[in-house]
Amino acid sequence: MAKCRILSLDGGGLRGLITARILQRLNDDPKIKGWLDDVDLFAGTSTGGILALGLAAGKTSQDICDLYINAGPRIFDDSIWDDIRDLGKMIGADYSNKVLKKELRNIFGSMKLGDLKKKVTIPTFDLDNEAVDDTKRTWKPKIFHNYPGSDSDAESLAADVALYTCAAPTYFPVADGYIDGGVFANNPSLVAVAQAISQSNAKSERAQIDEIVLLSVGTGVSLAYIKGNNLDWGYAQWVKPLLNILSDGVAGISDYQARQILGERYQRLQVIFAPDESIPMDAVNKIPRMNEIGNTCDISKARDWIDQYWR
Repeated sequence: MAKCRILSLDGGGLRGLITARILQRLNDDPKIKGWLDDVDLFAGTSTGGILALGLAAGKTSQDICDLYINAGPRIFDDSIWDDIRDLGKMIGADYSNKVLKKELRNIFGSMKLGDLKKKVTIPTFDLDNEAVDDTKRTWKPKIFHNYPGSDSDAESLAADVALYTCAAPTYFPVADGYIDGGVFANNPSLVAVAQAISQSNAKSERAQIDEIVLLSVGTGVSLAYIKGNNLDWGYAQWVKPLLNILSDGVAGISDYQARQILGERYQRLQVIFAPDESIPMDAVNKIPRMNEIGNTCDISKARDWIDQYWR
């Protein structure tokens, strides 16, 4: 039976290093060596979007690891002057996107989505569709992809799309009207499934649901909870935990839905950090720890699943 093999990659800032290292280890494993070459569709949100676009362009997992290790400290460089200008993070994004933009240009150059070697689907969020008719002017999710058709984004620059999907609110400025797709699809598994079976795809490109196998890889998650059964919180108390709740909740529901739809043809690989360990998405000081986690976490279940279902 023909298969549509999908690799879905979560957002998570610098924790994308964990994902990149895991993919490298899996691809080098003698039991499944070279399995990444068989991916038909790469889906990625935020840092996962960089990975997805990079792999679809023919870059290696090591290439992306090098980006995080070498450029990460400069991408997430929060100067004292910047904090003063932003009134201690009260206004303005935490980080400039100038270094990120430059690094993405170095990786992708003038490559367009249509130039990529594989299919991609990259969630972003459009803050203003700029419809001429004001009754239709609104914000909306925007899924960039390179499938042929009237809604194809084949002419969009890969570097631009990578910047859009990484424009996480409060962390980076809005990029050409787009922000991080993680606001609705930090785990883009279901976005990928919908794209693969879309009726807008040419018949020859359209997958049947029973042809899909999907590996979803997260960037690691901290064990978190909020004590208290009857909290009477307002904006000030909810704003910090709510961002993490929404991110984990969105990823969790995508995991649930993909599992229900695909059954055994779906596998989720997510690292759970130790109870006393927290790794924020901009934790430059923990890059060595992220590298260590990616190099040492248990990948045996994902490896065995790939061996059984991927080929």
